[in-house]
Amino acid sequence: MRRFPLRTLLLMLVALIAFSRLWCVTHQDETSEAPPARPPAQATTAAPAAPSAPAPSPECRQVERALDAALRAPEEPATLAEARKRLDACATPPPRTCELGTALVARAPFSQGADTPLRGLLASLCEHCPPNVNACAQTVSRALLETAIGQPPNIPELQWSMDHAGPALPAACDTLARLGLAPAAQAEVNLPPTVRTLVDGLVSRCQGPELLPLSVLRAAAAQQGAQAPALLTAASAKPVESAPVKPDQLLGAQPALQAFDGDIVTGVAVSNATRGDRWSADGALRAGYAPTLKHLMGFRIRAQGPGTLRAIVRTPKGVGLNDPEGGFSFVNPTVCRFRGTGEWETCNPAAPLVDVDAVSVFPESADGKLLELEILGAR
Repeated sequence: MRRFPLRTLLLMLVALIAFSRLWCVTHQDETSEAPPARPPAQATTAAPAAPSAPAPSPECRQVERALDAALRAPEEPATLAEARKRLDACATPPPRTCELGTALVARAPFSQGADTPLRGLLASLCEHCPPNVNACAQTVSRALLETAIGQPPNIPELQWSMDHAGPALPAACDTLARLGLAPAAQAEVNLPPTVRTLVDGLVSRCQGPELLPLSVLRAAAAQQGAQAPALLTAASAKPVESAPVKPDQLLGAQPALQAFDGDIVTGVAVSNATRGDRWSADGALRAGYAPTLKHLMGFRIRAQGPGTLRAIVRTPKGVGLNDPEGGFSFVNPTVCRFRGTGEWETCNPAAPLVDVDAVSVFPESADGKLLELEILGAR
């Protein structure tokens, strides 16, 4: 029996999970519109007529035939002009017409230029088609799956696709957040460089909180740092006035309160904390906030022995990891690496964070001790 390396198996698993999520996203419109199953009608009762799709407008009745003719004879100017005329007059192409976008992508590859006549028809078609049959959005989704298994992305082509995604742009950005930004915002994910390149290349096409959740965007920027300069630029923000904000709940190594009492003489040993099922989220000590900390700007820390801090950042449902006990989704970027010399250290994440549920401490030495931790933020 052939044995695959562990890395290959993990990449295959990531791609499979990503494909499953993508299938659900791209087919949700179809499944939501399916009529519910009905029991068989009795012989004396006439079966109700199946609902029919709305008839295309007069302007759209000939567009499918015109596009099909252009695909068959892309060298004939009159055929291309007719397809352009029909498409420009059709504000909402029928689904069957939108499905021709796949053929246009194949017949007009980006490598042959972005301004070819068939590419122009593809751009117009994408700008009017819904997400589930939008060829430009599907190009972006497919690239996210391919980069997860190491295939380098064609950033200029994907940027072109995002620029022409039309009504499917929010869906394309949602896929970018779920399959690109969320993995990029997790401390324990060894993000493939190809995914980082794709995310960094496309994030500018999804400007605004209505397209990308701010909590996910900033968490990904904090985790990736200088490796993703465009991501850092997109996550930049005006400084927020901050001050030490004491946590509302402390879990883990005890007496945890002594790390937040303002006394550097006291502290809490964090190196001998029990590694339970929630270690990857809670670490040796978890400082929680209820409600979530609106802004997190940085830290002042005094410790013995090196370690890291992770922020538990709440995200929209289904984006990132799932906390079954808390009932919410989250990502957990590393936001501070401290040396633990026994002196005060200042530590600022690469990007300011929002919607922080907690900060977790992860010691890296056998005798680590947290003397004092100040979490600088604003409610």
